Amino acid sequence: MSRIGKLPIKIPSGVNVSEKDGVITVKGPKGELTQKVNPDIKVKVEDGTLTVSRPSDSISHRALHGLYRSLLNNMVTGVSDGYRKQLELVGVGYRASSQGQILELSLGFTHNIYLELPADIKLETKMERNKNPQIILESSDKQLLGQICAKIRSFRMPEPYKGKGIKFAGEIIRRKSGKSAAK
Repeated sequence: MSRIGKLPIKIPSGVNVSEKDGVITVKGPKGELTQKVNPDIKVKVEDGTLTVSRPSDSISHRALHGLYRSLLNNMVTGVSDGYRKQLELVGVGYRASSQGQILELSLGFTHNIYLELPADIKLETKMERNKNPQIILESSDKQLLGQICAKIRSFRMPEPYKGKGIKFAGEIIRRKSGKSAAK
């Protein structure tokens, strides 16, 4: 039995979980999320807990069992607490600003990069003196938040020689020595 799949999910107060035609809907104070579930996987809502079960021990059922349990747990956590990611821009002249849902990045290219974010994501930028500019993203959807962070990070990946680029707050970039250290 899957160690992750068999764990029950506790539903906090204020969160409502419903199932209709293989689609699970989770509503909470931070929003509403839906997930289509494979018809072989059974989801039960009882006494404030959510359990996921599978019909057999085949490889595909075992894989789906843990997957859907993790997805549903992320949905419940997202609508109750939400998720938050913080990105740092490391480099001379790197700037970030926001107007509504449009993020403007100045990353050393000849042009600024404009990225329009979905309405589900709350955007905030910080520019403080003698500190790296920061982009703070909040959402109830963990998948969407991770995808947007990966997109922003792909504009200027952190490089190992000078450490410049867009990185997560608290991330440690493994540094390499340059040519002069080889002599």
